[in-house]
Amino acid sequence: MPRLSAGLLLYRTRQDVVEVLIAHPGGPFWARKDDGAWSIPKGEYTDGDDPWAAARREFAEEIGLAVPDGPRIDFGPLKQPSGKVVTAFGVQGDLDVTDARSNTFELEWPKGSGKVREFPEVDRVGWFPVAQARTKLLKGQRAFLDRLMAHPTVAGLTEGT
Repeated sequence: MPRLSAGLLLYRTRQDVVEVLIAHPGGPFWARKDDGAWSIPKGEYTDGDDPWAAARREFAEEIGLAVPDGPRIDFGPLKQPSGKVVTAFGVQGDLDVTDARSNTFELEWPKGSGKVREFPEVDRVGWFPVAQARTKLLKGQRAFLDRLMAHPTVAGLTEGT
């Protein structure tokens, strides 16, 4: 059975350009990576759990803010290169991320040092035009942008530059 993950792609429009909210993973492994490192806010859940509930929970944990009320799109599952299956949802809404705060995790760092340090699960979030998000996002999640741009709610809007 593959690992299951659920996520939420918040989107808004600015001057006919679709923008998405994505997150940069925290911790030492991602500290110097940018393009191809960002992700939709997401996290694992177990078979039988409600993916929509898991996506909202993970968004709140990783962003530190509640999911705005807005129309929801079910993007369905997408198998990642790792074999994990991510089920994602789009929600149209705006969110001021100035006060975004992530939950944390502990990790021995440097490895083998015996020192356990605490790191944020997400070290920053940002709004990006879809065109820019295509470069920032992990390769395996870029298809969610295609699914968003194919949806009737954004018909006639652009990806920006």
